[in-house]
Amino acid sequence: MTYAALFLAIAMVLPLITGQIPEIGQMLSPMHIPVLLCGFMCGWPWGLAVGLIAAPLRSAVFGMPVMFPSAVAMAFELAAYGTVSGILYRILPRKKWAVYAALISAMIIGRLVWGLAQAVIAGLTHSEFTMAAFLAGAVTKAVPGIIMHIVLIPVLVLVMEREGLVSD
Repeated sequence: MTYAALFLAIAMVLPLITGQIPEIGQMLSPMHIPVLLCGFMCGWPWGLAVGLIAAPLRSAVFGMPVMFPSAVAMAFELAAYGTVSGILYRILPRKKWAVYAALISAMIIGRLVWGLAQAVIAGLTHSEFTMAAFLAGAVTKAVPGIIMHIVLIPVLVLVMEREGLVSD
């Protein structure tokens, strides 16, 4: 529980560092890092909880991301990240490739969940969410963050494993 609270706190603060230039903050997706790490380190229930809470709480406290529709859609996306990374990390063998497999799977599923949430919100608000908008938001604008996550998160997970900080 303590580590989950720490990851939630990091999710609240990390965007303050990258968010000074909004375009950079959105490209790097800083809230994704602590949620993914929480799934790996604390397991899927805590990853789910931190993911579900982080964006709406940050919206309520700091006003960013905007609560509706951004923080609502992000809550589902981040919950998927924390859940999938936690489940796959525990069922795959403890090999380096498995960390990458769990991470990339979580990132793909999380982005699909975000797209589904955006589509549902668009339907409820009688607005439009096109495939082009999905690809731009989930892939094109996110490439720097995707690369950073694929490089940074496995290194952090492997260090946490070596230090015995990952729960089984």
